[in-house]
Amino acid sequence: MDWEHRATALADQVTDPDSRWLAPVARVPRHELVPRWWVVDDSGRWSLRDGPSDPEAWAEAAYADRSLVTRVGTLHADKAQLDDHPEGLPTSSATLPSLVVRMLRHGRLGDGLDLLDLGTGAGGLTAYACHRLGDGCVTSLDVDPYLVGAAGERLAPLGHHPKMVTADATEHVPGAYDRIVSTVALTPGPQLRPVLAALRPGGRIATTLARTCLIVTGWKHQNGDVIGRVERDMAGFMLTRSGDNYPPALAELFTLAHTAEGDETTTGRYPVVDVANAWELRSMLEITTPGVELAYETDEADETNSRTRTAYLVHPDGSWARASAKGRTDPPEVHQAGPQRLWNAVERIRNRLNTEGGLPLLGARVRMTPDGRCHLSRGQWQASMGARRRQHGPTSPVTRNWS
Repeated sequence: MDWEHRATALADQVTDPDSRWLAPVARVPRHELVPRWWVVDDSGRWSLRDGPSDPEAWAEAAYADRSLVTRVGTLHADKAQLDDHPEGLPTSSATLPSLVVRMLRHGRLGDGLDLLDLGTGAGGLTAYACHRLGDGCVTSLDVDPYLVGAAGERLAPLGHHPKMVTADATEHVPGAYDRIVSTVALTPGPQLRPVLAALRPGGRIATTLARTCLIVTGWKHQNGDVIGRVERDMAGFMLTRSGDNYPPALAELFTLAHTAEGDETTTGRYPVVDVANAWELRSMLEITTPGVELAYETDEADETNSRTRTAYLVHPDGSWARASAKGRTDPPEVHQAGPQRLWNAVERIRNRLNTEGGLPLLGARVRMTPDGRCHLSRGQWQASMGARRRQHGPTSPVTRNWS
């Protein structure tokens, strides 16, 4: 495989000519880190791809600027049979190189600084960082011992021997670091506390917040607070996990949301939107109504070439909502039940977006306190993530100047 030519072309695509990350991307044989991966079809069925059995497809996938899913549910592609079709959510991947480079840039890495790569995955960020900083300055951590071991074994023939650590970062992060770059999404509150504790005073963190697409960066002060901002950049990462898989989805509530009439039926103000892929909307929903899980579907087009589009929202407190409409512009019929009106929460955000022309997220000031809470502010708007409040579950926010 002529991987050098492909890696050079990838580096030219995802970095600038004067970038310090140009050489690392050009010199890492990414295909060696991802010999097998999963692909999903339109029906949601996962199928295995084996690189060595199809070198051309392997090269095209490895040196494209795309993420490659390496683990679905509890089944890693390395351990799968060709006829396996796992069910569940992706639980590990090789992140697309352009995003890896962006996160490294947000981390403000420098010579002699100790870096924690939080979320080893396939080892791509670790490899780039080793090229730039040297192996002795890089630690890579993941909750999954197989991911840590496989990445370490694949990095060694490339000449890289960073410190590889298996640990649950939501419970404890061993060591202390000048820089932390996380390619898993961190949950504000107690789960974030160990990560912040591992950052040295004067150090910098770059991460996303769970169930949002917000990239948050900040510098740690002597009092333990991390002060920074929401970058004018966005990304989506998998959530941190503590076990072998994510907790079961709220399947019974989703079933109810598909079929039930609910306590209230209304006509929505705005057309149906795929909330998960409307990144700012989804991010603000997590801030105002944390813990919502989402689904979205469209049916077959009818004789007028119109499709029915339906969004589903469910919450651990038992709330659910279903908004459905034919066509792209018609107002939806909305069914809701439970202690919260989840579609109303979405529409409040959309109303602010429409009336003010934007949401106060990107560029907001961030203060992360040692207890793991994240305080956001921009102008008159303020919100806190990670607060404990009984009525809406364990991580409800406090917001001000919202309505």
